[in-house]
Amino acid sequence: MSILEKNNDAIALEEKYGAHNYHPLPVVLSKGEGVYVWDTDGKKYYDFLSAYSAVNQGHCHPKIIGAMVEQAQTLTLTSRAFYNDKLGKYEEFVTKYFGFDKVLPMNTGAEAVETAIKLCRKWAYEKNGIAENEAQIIVCDGNFHGRTTTIISFSNDENARKNFGPYTAGFISIAYDDLEALENVLKTQKNIAGFLVEPIQGEAGVYVPAEGYLTKAKELCAKYNVLFIADEVQTGIARTGKLLAVHHENVQPDILILGKALSGGAYPVSAVLANDSIMNVIKPGQHGSTFGGNPIAAAVAIAALEVVTDENLAENATYLGNIFREKLDNYIQTSTIATLVRGKGLLNAVVINDTEESDTAWNICMALRDNGLLAKPTHGNIIRFAPPLVMNEEELLDCVSIIIKTLKQFEK
Repeated sequence: MSILEKNNDAIALEEKYGAHNYHPLPVVLSKGEGVYVWDTDGKKYYDFLSAYSAVNQGHCHPKIIGAMVEQAQTLTLTSRAFYNDKLGKYEEFVTKYFGFDKVLPMNTGAEAVETAIKLCRKWAYEKNGIAENEAQIIVCDGNFHGRTTTIISFSNDENARKNFGPYTAGFISIAYDDLEALENVLKTQKNIAGFLVEPIQGEAGVYVPAEGYLTKAKELCAKYNVLFIADEVQTGIARTGKLLAVHHENVQPDILILGKALSGGAYPVSAVLANDSIMNVIKPGQHGSTFGGNPIAAAVAIAALEVVTDENLAENATYLGNIFREKLDNYIQTSTIATLVRGKGLLNAVVINDTEESDTAWNICMALRDNGLLAKPTHGNIIRFAPPLVMNEEELLDCVSIIIKTLKQFEK
């Protein structure tokens, strides 16, 4: 069987036997290492998506994979019916690493968001005097926190919402990066328990709020005794040039949500962190997960976070991100196909000069693939660029060259 036939067969198998809930770029990958992935034909590509920022530490990082293999050969799962010798060590490590009293371990980002919502509501009823079933959580237009039934209830992405109702009540949506809108709700609405926000809206197109937005939002939450909940599933773990994106404004959330790169992309690991005054409202039997906090997850997450520190990935993201935006911005000044580059660290997006309904961004990503770089559009006319944080300057400049060369193919 030829390579083309193998690729077509792999795609056909997914099309026939898998639910059609994704629209992948037509490339079949079989190997990854560092900033590179290879297809079944052996062609090498720069990975500029990093599995939506799950692979910040690079593909198959030897320290992370080594920790996973060693633990998998020893003990994989006990459930939380028993103690194991890895979870407590991880809990101590991760809480000290991010500066919180306690962690509630889960598996996926959406699970962690659901956990944070439950935690926020329970705190509101038991510690903040809100009547049961009356709590409201403020969210932002354009948000992306996952696709569970509760989460899509406060999404304004009709593709994610339509025909999945009835929807869960208890959420008030306001404009993103709008402090006046936030304060207006806090002043006029009763029973507000929390404010759930992405420090940078990734899926919406890497929207970076105005400087001072997060600081003032946290101050407003404190003023009105409302929990500030930061969803850092995509923006956390050094992606934006700080350990957490909220650290750009020296903000410490009341509840922190993590996932994706918490495992370096090697294993599903997520976490919700908070201090005792909030986390202690959760009692035995009130929330949990068979796999949450399993020994492999604990070992992998410790190794993944150690890599972030040992290899100075936040600093590298800052340095390379500045270069990336400077080079792309210089090109965009005279471009007719690209209108804007924005982002922080190595979470960036280029806005394409076309409508959201167009296929221009998709076609550009197909051309990038042909030129040896993998990226995906978001919202039709935006291309997100998020390479592994282990990339070096020479590799980044090579990628910038590929991106500009490809964009020039589409100049009008």
